[in-house]
Amino acid sequence: MIEFMDESTGKFVGIRASGKLTDADYKEVLIPRLEKILKEEGKLDLLVHMDKDFAGWDLHAAWDDMTYGFGHTADFDKLAIVGGPDWIGWCIKACGFLFKGEVRTYPEDQLETAWEWVAG
Repeated sequence: MIEFMDESTGKFVGIRASGKLTDADYKEVLIPRLEKILKEEGKLDLLVHMDKDFAGWDLHAAWDDMTYGFGHTADFDKLAIVGGPDWIGWCIKACGFLFKGEVRTYPEDQLETAWEWVAG
């Protein structure tokens, strides 16, 4: 499940990922709202919080995530990834150079610090 966090405002967007993400999470929730905000704001500062119940992606959702991310590499000034399994941090570090903005990873217990960075 993907939810937009209450702290989101303007170009500062936070999403919470929980459970196993599906194609519908991307096509019905995440992508339409991000596209609307991009149209209004131009660029985003995005925080992705993978909570303790996060269980990864189904195959379609993984494809959606990859294709959307690669299609919007210049649309994010800041991208913070909070929580999730260790391998996600490694992937972010390995592929982070593809994004035009700054990318940082944070452990689960540093959600507030990540928000301060994204919104700062």
